[in-house]
Amino acid sequence: MAGGLQGGGGIRRRRRGHRRSYTPMSDINVTPFVDVMLVLLIVFMVTAPLLTVGVPVDLPKSQASPINENTEPLVVTVDRNGSIYIQETEVPFENLVTRLNAITERKPDTRIFVRGDREIAYGRVMQVMGRLNGAGFEKVALITEQDEQG
Repeated sequence: MAGGLQGGGGIRRRRRGHRRSYTPMSDINVTPFVDVMLVLLIVFMVTAPLLTVGVPVDLPKSQASPINENTEPLVVTVDRNGSIYIQETEVPFENLVTRLNAITERKPDTRIFVRGDREIAYGRVMQVMGRLNGAGFEKVALITEQDEQG
C-alpha cells in the first residue's frame, strides 16, 4: 500500500516554496491617469472662454498695471449702443443706482468696474461713472485691455 501512494497517481501536495504568491507590481500604469487629465484639459479649454462675465465689448487698450483683487467686483458695462448692464443684466440708466444699492446692500465701499466699448462716446461712460460716484460708490475703476506694446 505504501508503494501505491508514492507513485505519480496519488495526492499531490504543494510545497511551501512553490506556492503562487501575488506580489504588487512596482510599475504604475499611468495610461488611465493621462486619459483623465487630457479629458479635463479639453473641458477646461472649452469652458474657460465662456467664464468671462459680461457683455461683449471692444475695450480700449492701456498700459496700466492690472488690479489684483481677491473679491469678485461688480461690473457695469456700457456697450456700443449705449445700453447699460450690471454683470449680464440690462438696466435702464434711471434704475442703475437703485439696482446697485440692492445688490451691494447699500455698502458704498463695494468695488465697481466700469467697462465701456471703444466706440461709445466718452461722455456716456463719464455719465455712468458720475451717477455711481454721486450715489456714494467711491471705488469705481475703468477696465481696459492690456496694450501689447507696454
